[in-house]
Amino acid sequence: METRKELLYSKTHEWLKIEGAKATVGLSDYAQENLGEVVYVELPKAGANLAAGSVLSVAESVKAASEIYTPVSGRVWKSTRT
Repeated sequence: METRKELLYSKTHEWLKIEGAKATVGLSDYAQENLGEVVYVELPKAGANLAAGSVLSVAESVKAASEIYTPVSGRVWKSTRT
């Protein structure tokens, strides 16, 4: 499992990368490995306002469905899958 110095990690295995006034949220290597093959991801709509700790999205894998939480409060600028 790789830990990158430029990322901030939450206890629930999300990471945060801050670039100026924008932040990107993703899942740690550990969370990705435990989810297994992801078959569906529900992303928030652009413009949605979210409070820290609220559900940002849901990832469904062949093993289970997992909620992904936002580590910070803010407005969703855009949603993308990579």
